[in-house]
Amino acid sequence: MKDFDRNKPYNSLPDLPPNINLESTKVLRKTISASRALAQLNGAITNLPNPRLFLDTIHLQEAKASSEIENIITTNDELYQSVIADKKFDDPASKEVISYKNALGYGLEQLEKKPFITTNLCIEIMQRIKQNTSGIRATPGTTLANVKGEVIYTPPVGEEVIREKLSNLAAFINEEASLDPLIKLALLHYQFEAIHPFADGNGRTGRILLLLYLKMENLLDIPAIYLSEYIIKNKSEYYNRLRQVTESEDWESWIMYILDMVEGTSKKGIIRLEAILNAMKTTAEEIKKQLPKAYSKNLIETLYKLPYTKRQHLIDAGLGTAKTVGNYLMELEEKGFLKSVRLGKEKLYLNHKLMSILEK
Repeated sequence: MKDFDRNKPYNSLPDLPPNINLESTKVLRKTISASRALAQLNGAITNLPNPRLFLDTIHLQEAKASSEIENIITTNDELYQSVIADKKFDDPASKEVISYKNALGYGLEQLEKKPFITTNLCIEIMQRIKQNTSGIRATPGTTLANVKGEVIYTPPVGEEVIREKLSNLAAFINEEASLDPLIKLALLHYQFEAIHPFADGNGRTGRILLLLYLKMENLLDIPAIYLSEYIIKNKSEYYNRLRQVTESEDWESWIMYILDMVEGTSKKGIIRLEAILNAMKTTAEEIKKQLPKAYSKNLIETLYKLPYTKRQHLIDAGLGTAKTVGNYLMELEEKGFLKSVRLGKEKLYLNHKLMSILEK
């Protein structure tokens, strides 16, 4: 791009949409296959007897992956134990991941009330991720560097400039357009990352916007997809494709990357969902046979809602008194369905079948 200089604030970042043909034959073909995969995932989720059963687990996995892109690393054990333990443990990475999950939940709630993505919603999401009250980046001097410390991009500077660019982005997101929504998805994600409106939390906010947009466009009724997992595995390509748009207007390669991400994660999501459903079915049959008094549909759903459970979860599900459910958990552990873990004074129970599926 003629007026792009990586060492100077990119205040001339063009508004969306770009004035070029975005719908090449290659892109349109990929759009069809990505849309089909996403529709199949949507169907698989909405046709479940309880479509929201796995939502907490899926959103936590997405939060964990999105945070990992920012080098915020936690294990599944640390994360899920932090979520369900009574005592609040001081694992900073798990806290950040849970904040991300809560920010995503907040964004989805707001979208239900008002199906628009606005600058204010972006700010509110970032504030929930970062657990602070900061707003649009106002101080100059922000640059993005590579691993060698070389500046590769200097985002726009000045609150008024940034707000103007976010306003254009919001108008682009919310307006009716002839572009396929998945192509729009690629464009809006690039633009948000290029604007880089906050001092911190831009990447995670931008990835939440992807899920909100899929929901807003009715492409996923329940936004249960691990998009960030793909970015982690293709991280250098992700940043390289972003740079190629900025430096040489190579929109096609960037759009293809996003379409590959949507298609790949949709297909993997279906496989993972089928694996969990098969594990649930097997577990149900085995518990029914070995522990008929403990068995119920509610029990199986409680054991598969999150990888860890505890006595209170079974009580809340109406499965019996503290003594009754305590006996159930003891029997389930004896038969190898669960494994107990002591956390402080509390005893948690791990569904190792579910955890092993999530870690594949």
